[in-house]
Amino acid sequence: MTSTLPYTSTLYRCPLCQEPLTPEHSEPKQISYRCVNRHHFDVAKEGYLNLLPVQHKNSKQPGDSKAMLQQRRQFLESGAYQPLVSALAEQLQHLAPVRMLDSGCGEGYYSAQLKAALPATEFAGMDISKSAIQLAAKRYPDIAFCVASAKALPYGDQQFDGMLVLCAPFELAEVKRCLRPSGYLMLVTAAPEHLLQFKQAIYKEVRLHSDAVQALAGFKHLQRQHCRFMLQHLGANAYLSLLDMTPLGWKLPPEQKQQLCQSLTQLQADFYIDSYQYGS
Repeated sequence: MTSTLPYTSTLYRCPLCQEPLTPEHSEPKQISYRCVNRHHFDVAKEGYLNLLPVQHKNSKQPGDSKAMLQQRRQFLESGAYQPLVSALAEQLQHLAPVRMLDSGCGEGYYSAQLKAALPATEFAGMDISKSAIQLAAKRYPDIAFCVASAKALPYGDQQFDGMLVLCAPFELAEVKRCLRPSGYLMLVTAAPEHLLQFKQAIYKEVRLHSDAVQALAGFKHLQRQHCRFMLQHLGANAYLSLLDMTPLGWKLPPEQKQQLCQSLTQLQADFYIDSYQYGS
């Protein structure tokens, strides 16, 4: 049996011609999407759409690998980043978006946590990694997931009144197109001392992340929240999972990574949550 997406009527547009996509039953229990130019896309058995044309791929299998995704899921589901989840949920509960997009959603952890905190909000998630979206859709069937590129979002104009971009690339013109007037963008970035102990062990000279607020044309910056917490006594396996979630994991051979993570007793997590309003 092929899953259906949780809501579908006006959300998507064709990635090939940009016309609206309409759901239809091509077979019993099988949902497809078709545009007026007869481009069609089937809902996968896990319950997601693949709206990433080959010309939008930057490699054969773009995005995070299966191994990296499993490491990320294992780490996040330990609850180590719960302070960040709680901070995001609190802000969104005040904004009360009707429909929210998690752009660059990975395996869907944050989408699902925020959906649980805002049950009345419709959530969609997209990522360029097919493996990530397969994991997300299978685990969280009440969220509309699709494979796509942030450079060409596969959604109709003004479909969302809230958008989350958490440590992921984004295309400002596409964010503007898909947000409704006065819609909100929540941008999560690494603050200066994020994963500082990893960097101190890897680099002779540590470069801290910038603390500058990004000026986004067409958006008013509403507030910045500094979400800073210590990851203490997680154990070598958890620290190793976190290290392998980041490009820092590529800097060391396996035995040195293991030694580093076994020696750690604490690790700094440091994020900025910047909230913007479109058209203000």
